[in-house]
Amino acid sequence: MAQQPVPFSLLDLSPVPQGATPRQAFESSLDLARHAETWGYNRYWLAEHHNMTGIASAATSVLLGYIAGGTQTLRLGSGGVMLPNHSPLVIAEQFGTLATLYPGRIDLGLGRAPGTDQRTMVALRRHLAGDTDNFPRDVQELLMYFDDVQPGAPVQAVPGQGLHVPIWLLGSSLYSAQLAAALGLPFAFASHFAPDMLWQALDIYREQFKPSASLEKPYAMVCINVIAADSDRNARYLFTSMQQQFTNLRRGRPGPLPAPVEDIEALWSAGEQYGVEQALRMSVVGGREKVRAGLQAILTETGADELMINGQIFDHQARLRSFEIAMSVRSELTV
Repeated sequence: MAQQPVPFSLLDLSPVPQGATPRQAFESSLDLARHAETWGYNRYWLAEHHNMTGIASAATSVLLGYIAGGTQTLRLGSGGVMLPNHSPLVIAEQFGTLATLYPGRIDLGLGRAPGTDQRTMVALRRHLAGDTDNFPRDVQELLMYFDDVQPGAPVQAVPGQGLHVPIWLLGSSLYSAQLAAALGLPFAFASHFAPDMLWQALDIYREQFKPSASLEKPYAMVCINVIAADSDRNARYLFTSMQQQFTNLRRGRPGPLPAPVEDIEALWSAGEQYGVEQALRMSVVGGREKVRAGLQAILTETGADELMINGQIFDHQARLRSFEIAMSVRSELTV
């Protein structure tokens, strides 16, 4: 019996290109999600960021509702909600509402980082000391809110209680890998921007995993960047938008997604180039054949149960084409 290809999923930050508005970013996200559904992507996740003019997905659950209302079958979720910014009960109610309106289609991915700078953390009414220490407790509280109703429970998530919304833990270090293993939850690693501990985190997660009511064996998803085009040269050109975005972020000047440039070398120093290339080294950039080979190498090296693909591309039509090319090679990959 032939083995099924590894599922492909899609991460969208709802990017705001230079000269565009958040509303245009939302419309592009919905269009991308509709195409992803047609192409056969398994999940479509949005990520929570704050105080970043190039990313429009701050109100993640609200935007997920907009995307869900415009699609039919695609699984939708957060990649992720930054739990230290929120009350677990509020998140349970938000995602319980989504799961009630769109049953069987909602995932809740949780991150431990704030997804923003320190001043914005204060604006989010977030205490700066000790919050991350509460992350395991907050995750377990969320699991309780989605579990079956317990007699005499003083607080319930309505809606949410009894819906068993799937919870994922996200991370770019070893912490969430260990917690996901201990709680028996699926784990997603953010190697699209922080690949340093990828293999160590996957090893720890798989070795320490304890079966749970929600998951019998470890399930690891690896997030990478794919910038695909009809030629290697054009893909490298499109990739310069993301390279500029990361350079600007390192300079402390985040902004809208820049237009691509012919000569990226003129825009960064040697040190900046090294830092950006290290951060983005889990990126597959090229035409169809190069993308196929790159994705095969990542699957072989990581043993990922699922691949999540990110791609910050300035032109919407080029972005659609990139995700289409990535999916077109999936059936040719071996596990």
